[in-house]
Amino acid sequence: MPARTGQQYIDGLSKHPAEVWIRGEKVDDVTTHPALRNGVRSLAALYDQQHDPATKDAMTFESPSSGEPVGLSFIIPKTVEDLVKRREMMTNWAWESCGMMARTPDFLNAAVAGWAGSSEYFAANRPEFKDNVLRYHEYIRENDLTLTHTLVNLQRSRGSTPYDKIEDQVALTVVKETDAGIVVHGSRILATLGPISDEIAVYPTRSHLLGKDAWRQAFSFALPCATPGMKFMCRESLDLGRSSFDHPLGSRFEEMDALVFFDNVLVPWERVFLLGDVDMCNNYSAATQSTAHTGQQVVNRCVVKTEFMLGLTSLMAETLGSTQVPHVQERIGEIVVYLETLKACVRAAEADAKLNEWGVMCPAQGPLTAGRHLFSRTIYARIAEIVQLLGSSSLMALPAEADFDTPVAPELERYLATESTGARDRVRLFHLAWDVACSAFGGRQVLYERFFGGDPVRNAMLLYQSYDKKNAMDRVQRFLEREG
Repeated sequence: MPARTGQQYIDGLSKHPAEVWIRGEKVDDVTTHPALRNGVRSLAALYDQQHDPATKDAMTFESPSSGEPVGLSFIIPKTVEDLVKRREMMTNWAWESCGMMARTPDFLNAAVAGWAGSSEYFAANRPEFKDNVLRYHEYIRENDLTLTHTLVNLQRSRGSTPYDKIEDQVALTVVKETDAGIVVHGSRILATLGPISDEIAVYPTRSHLLGKDAWRQAFSFALPCATPGMKFMCRESLDLGRSSFDHPLGSRFEEMDALVFFDNVLVPWERVFLLGDVDMCNNYSAATQSTAHTGQQVVNRCVVKTEFMLGLTSLMAETLGSTQVPHVQERIGEIVVYLETLKACVRAAEADAKLNEWGVMCPAQGPLTAGRHLFSRTIYARIAEIVQLLGSSSLMALPAEADFDTPVAPELERYLATESTGARDRVRLFHLAWDVACSAFGGRQVLYERFFGGDPVRNAMLLYQSYDKKNAMDRVQRFLEREG
């Protein structure tokens, strides 16, 4: 199958339903359920770009196995030009949701392509795992599947060890090996997009402690989301069933986060990529440079999201007649600085890209790490705060769309109009600002951006430990030793 259409994506979800639960209800069909259907439609719009005459050439490339056009995010990049083309494709998808849907399929497509390009790494664990990775990459590419992923174990408490008795396990654990595959039991978080995905990639957790049972939680595999014994438990939906006027983001871009429960699930051997080797599971991300490939998607999406926020805040200021107010200019100028910094991170990562030992062109990790850290620790929460500061009381004086169809409408038109904008357009704009910075959807966006890459403090520690500081220290030492 070549690159899918949106309807083919929707049909696939209906044909292979996963077990999904939300608010005490088992979902019969995620494509029609009120809490999930609009997220499905938004993803379908991404796939339709692959067939739109205006964009299809920028969204696909020729499959090396079938010769058909397939999604460009599946490419194993060999040149900087490949990276640039992939980034341009990712930009088109990011703008479809204004950067609000973080886990669009290109994120994991790029990750699995990175694994496939570095498949020899997996062979060092077991020779057959190399072929498993290569076949899986081809399978999802040729069928244009949507993936979710999970890489964090649940624990009974933050102070507990993940290696309790097997029968008491909460974390996802290998229970046994069989001729058919491995059997896993336990739970994982946080499968963003899980309920509306075709497949789930189960990553190694971020670090594996040493211990006699550590191997039981050292693995990587992938399964269809409809696999028996697997359940997705959704959080409360942020799509409240309101119009796109009242909730312009929440009504469109609910990508849904979920816990995943595995009840003695069989993982066929051909779906296993790593198993039992703690060091390989701890090091696979750096060794395959998959985080550099996903990092390109992440930071590029952050560029789009920041540019969207620049446009939003500029329209807010124009609507309120505050464009000449010094502190308004200062705050919007701050967003400009963030935007240009993130753009520079993306461009530097491409400019400094290098071939890895297996001939895959990988974006430079340093600029992408810097961009991710800045966005998660500083930029996005600050931009949301700027929206609140610029909007102030206008974020509270927000009648609903339906109020413009009542006898009160003439008063709304009279009292809420500004010198540049009619009342209805003003209210529509500030409903968007509310959804960005004040609604439940907006709150989840801030929380997600802060933590989706892991604990920011731990990430900073890892950056300190991994970054090569020797040249900088040597330069200081030489200066100290300079005479005269």
